[in-house]
Amino acid sequence: MKKNAVYRSTMAYRSAKNVGIVFSVEDLKKHELIKRFKKALENDGKNVSVLAYVPKGHQNFEFLFDFFTIKELDFWGQFNSEAVQKFTSQSFDYLFYLDQEGNPLIRNILAMSKAKCRVGNCLEDNANFCELMIQTHNGSMQNMVDEIYKYTKLLT
Repeated sequence: MKKNAVYRSTMAYRSAKNVGIVFSVEDLKKHELIKRFKKALENDGKNVSVLAYVPKGHQNFEFLFDFFTIKELDFWGQFNSEAVQKFTSQSFDYLFYLDQEGNPLIRNILAMSKAKCRVGNCLEDNANFCELMIQTHNGSMQNMVDEIYKYTKLLT
């Protein structure tokens, strides 16, 4: 993979215009949580793009979000997905990575992304891929999203 020369930095949340959300599909509860988070961002005046990874054995609950599967990786580990190419080419002010466990496919997307500030869960594996990581105190997905939203909004 080529070195990504995007300038990374944080900016005031209120100044952000374009944001992205990337996540792994797990269950309907998480899917609904992502939809509510997207709506909250839109209510804040943000343009929001969402990309979901649908692992083998999981279903895409609705076709509201662009998505990709493992089948869209070639032999060399390169994505041949139009959805991934479109998503990674966008210049997001913030890119939210909403998985509690690390996913190497999504970390690859974070590395390819032109996002200025990548925000995710505080995991050792995310350290090289996120400019802002949020440590949550309770293990729920709802708490993680709430904390990420709360602390990102505090950036001025």
